[in-house]
Amino acid sequence: MTAMASAAPHHPAQVPAESSPTQLKRDLRKAQTRKRLAALALIAPLAIFLMLTFVVPIAALLMRAVENPEVVGTLPKTVAALTGWDRHGVPPAAAYAALAGDLAASKENNSTGALARRINIDLPGARSVIMKTMRALPLQDADGKPLAPALLKPALIELDEEWGKPEYWQAIAKNSSYYSPYYLLAAVDLKQDAFGHVFRADPEQSAYGKIFGRTFWISLVVTLCALALGYPLAYWLSTMPERRANLFMILVLIPFWTSILVRVAAWIVLLQSEGLVNKTLMALGLTQAPLELLFNRFGVYVSMTHILLPFMILPLYSVMKAIPPTYMRAAISLGSHPFAAFWRVYVPQTYPGVGAGALLVFILALGYYITPALLGGPNEQMVSYFVAYFTNVTINWGMACALGALLFGATLVLYGVYRRFAKIDVSM
Repeated sequence: MTAMASAAPHHPAQVPAESSPTQLKRDLRKAQTRKRLAALALIAPLAIFLMLTFVVPIAALLMRAVENPEVVGTLPKTVAALTGWDRHGVPPAAAYAALAGDLAASKENNSTGALARRINIDLPGARSVIMKTMRALPLQDADGKPLAPALLKPALIELDEEWGKPEYWQAIAKNSSYYSPYYLLAAVDLKQDAFGHVFRADPEQSAYGKIFGRTFWISLVVTLCALALGYPLAYWLSTMPERRANLFMILVLIPFWTSILVRVAAWIVLLQSEGLVNKTLMALGLTQAPLELLFNRFGVYVSMTHILLPFMILPLYSVMKAIPPTYMRAAISLGSHPFAAFWRVYVPQTYPGVGAGALLVFILALGYYITPALLGGPNEQMVSYFVAYFTNVTINWGMACALGALLFGATLVLYGVYRRFAKIDVSM
């Protein structure tokens, strides 16, 4: 028995399958996948909320900037009849018959108003022509019977001689697509003729370039003013003991927690002709009469700088607080002048805070509406004012969304430039 046992072959102990390297890697991947899914599940509600309340509305507004549904939706037969038209002279009789049919149908579903407003943007006076034609339809002969399609062309021209001009038909043909760059071009003072050629609008009709320039200039001045006031204040706070700095930071944040409308109203009280500022200047003998501090650019600068100042101080303070004071002392001990040490050693380390604060203030200033509307005059209104005007007064969503899209694009460009320079600074 012993010999037989010793003669039996000896098999090495097999490693369990679950402890093999391949199985360990598989288990590790599964564990990592579970962690990723758990993390995604935690952030999913926030992501869905942001998607529904931020991304989707912005995408919808951007689409409205290029949508052009009025003509193609109200005059489908007319658009089809004008497909092969060379846009020279007047179209054939089939287009007149299609127009009469489409306007008669729009009379029933009350869509003529939107069509008339859209054509009137390209061709002033077209609204009255379209509404007059719609009310006269259907055209009938002396016996009260509907006119034959071949007779509709002379009948429409007789009804209103404008239908005998190619400009009206060119305006319809030019807007025969559901999407059009018209509003985006108009937002940068460009136009498109009946044949698709883009050209610059007349100087008398070019206003949006000046409005965008004014918006960027006001935002730049406010950013520089906030930087000039916020940098020394943030430096002063960063050199204080923490307990005292927290107390003064509360004073900085108190206006931040106050409604913008309340702060603007307070500046109206202070800057008016009988306000505290003018009374103080006259009491000191600095002025003989009240200064015009309201409804001009000065009032806009003062109020916007005051409102946006905390957005400059907070990034600067967070960066300055992290800079060790030993750097300045080391530079001075090596023979550098205190001002030179501050400028060459301290200031470069605050560039991230300066960039973040300037970007934040500039972007917020680009979209300001209430402050210029209440404190500024007609020449101080920014892009947001005209977005509100086209939204609430003229109900021109296309133009409002086009202006908003350009402002949004400018914001993305500014952020991209900031990121580019931030990477360069980091790499250096």
